[in-house]
Amino acid sequence: MTRKYKLNLKQALFIGLIAAVGFSGCKKYLDVNQNPNNPSSVDPTLLLPTTEAALSQVVGNSFQVPGNMWAQYWTQSPVASQYRVFDQYDPPATTFDNSWLNLYSVALVNADLIIKNTTSSANLKGIAYLVKAYGFQLATDAFGSVPVAQALQPTIYINPKYDAQQVVYDSIFVYINKALPLLNAAAPAIPVGSQDMIFQGNTAQWVAFANTLELRAYLRLSKADPTDAQAGIKALYATNPTFLTQDATITYTPTGGNENPFYNEAVALGKTQNVVASSTIVNAFTRNNDPRLAEFFVLYPNNTDSLESVPQGSFLSYNQKIVSPPSPLVGGRAIDPTSATAPVKLLSAAESYFLQAEAVARGWATGNITALYEAGITASFTATGAGDPTTYINTAPDGLQALTAAVSVDDKVKAVITQKYYSMCGFQGFEAWTEWRRTGYPAFFVPSAGSEIAPGQMPLRMPYPNSELTSNANFPGSVPIYTPVWWGM
Repeated sequence: MTRKYKLNLKQALFIGLIAAVGFSGCKKYLDVNQNPNNPSSVDPTLLLPTTEAALSQVVGNSFQVPGNMWAQYWTQSPVASQYRVFDQYDPPATTFDNSWLNLYSVALVNADLIIKNTTSSANLKGIAYLVKAYGFQLATDAFGSVPVAQALQPTIYINPKYDAQQVVYDSIFVYINKALPLLNAAAPAIPVGSQDMIFQGNTAQWVAFANTLELRAYLRLSKADPTDAQAGIKALYATNPTFLTQDATITYTPTGGNENPFYNEAVALGKTQNVVASSTIVNAFTRNNDPRLAEFFVLYPNNTDSLESVPQGSFLSYNQKIVSPPSPLVGGRAIDPTSATAPVKLLSAAESYFLQAEAVARGWATGNITALYEAGITASFTATGAGDPTTYINTAPDGLQALTAAVSVDDKVKAVITQKYYSMCGFQGFEAWTEWRRTGYPAFFVPSAGSEIAPGQMPLRMPYPNSELTSNANFPGSVPIYTPVWWGM
């Protein structure tokens, strides 16, 4: 009989920490890369929701807020102050302690426990390898060089050495390649099922996730190592891969412990509306007469057709102005309890189509770029409930005419990435900011009015967490927030 465990997300994360910490006595249990101890001491099936819940905390909250602000979807509300440091491009290092903890001491450690556990099924191990690939990509895309080779080894868990980003990406591809044959293995006697909060154990969807993640990772290297990126994508397409046609999400409920993680934090902050609409995205949507604008943000006042925004980082210049907040669709409306059920998207169907379109635009893959481009827009409209996208596709300045007018590869990539940017509003802020750092698109970002770094400089990485500075003897030193990562511009 299939075993079922009904854990809420807070319980899952707690179990994950206990599993990672084990019997560490009076050592600091929040140290990064804590000793994973004996991998056979914890039921590996129980560990799967902990790994996925930890990723959702990072993607849906601790990276979601700066990501959405640095992607210029959201800005600090003039009548609140919680996230001003992000608009000021000067977040303290302690801001990222929890995200590092959730990545290394929960998601990655527990994925490693699953892999090393002799009772884990092949399918379960395949999912765990993809968690490792996804988690390490999050870490390196955010911070640059991060521990990989020594990160999860029990004998050196306190002071792991940092690996260069190219080495981290090599590891990502290794993990994906290890995952695929395991996912294609026969189904276990006790299936993963409901313990998998993303695809409920559907290995075909996990294979599509693996291929889409690999395509994303190779495209990330388009400027840093285009030769390797092209070769990797051509090899991927030679396998006749399937790609995601549905969102890879974790869904939530209104009950305690299972709410969307960003909304959960808003509740803990007294339901203060800290983030509001940035004029950067509002102006772009308005210029294109984009009906998704009213889906991503709440109309003011009193739900009329008015949508209020302020320029990025201008919280001091619009004292007490009431500005439109993100909608409950993306978990951003602090006083609306329906925000609790907003999903966290690890990879979206729209992103999948736009990744494929970019690969075709670069000449590294075969396919119909127009069909893929339109499929990406359609997937976004479907996900937001914005209606039929036909008029938008055919009439918006950044719609099909932008792709049709593109002659050079760069112009085609610009059209694709700009549309991907629109689709990620509110849901995938970190990824949208990351793609801007890689490509420079969309080309209409402006420096924050609240910036406290040099004029013209923008955030190009996240600061290393304070927990690494104070606890890891191999910490490589702080890097300015305006320094590009390896694959960046």
